Amino acid sequence: MSESGIPSTDVNGVPEVIPADLVVLDVREPHEWAAGHIDGAIHIPLRELPNRVGELDPSARTLVVCHIGGRSAQATAWLHAQGHDVVNLEGGMDTWEQAGRPIAG
Repeated sequence: MSESGIPSTDVNGVPEVIPADLVVLDVREPHEWAAGHIDGAIHIPLRELPNRVGELDPSARTLVVCHIGGRSAQATAWLHAQGHDVVNLEGGMDTWEQAGRPIAG
């Protein structure tokens, strides 16, 4: 949990291999997604999330990512308030890549 009360984790809190029961939600813009993303992630840009939230299972453990963690924190806070089991990736894809984690795209 971050200081702001948003459920959060850093890259070290995410297993090297994403477990089958963990959904990864990428809320970046299409050009950012195309440049590289976590394999198997669902792509819903932040601005589309309110209209597409029905595509997500509220009970599924979900890791929310963006470029550096700001947009994903907003998405995590909103989804958490809607009753979703979500956690924000602090530092976003920047820290993911710096940690040498795999990128698809």
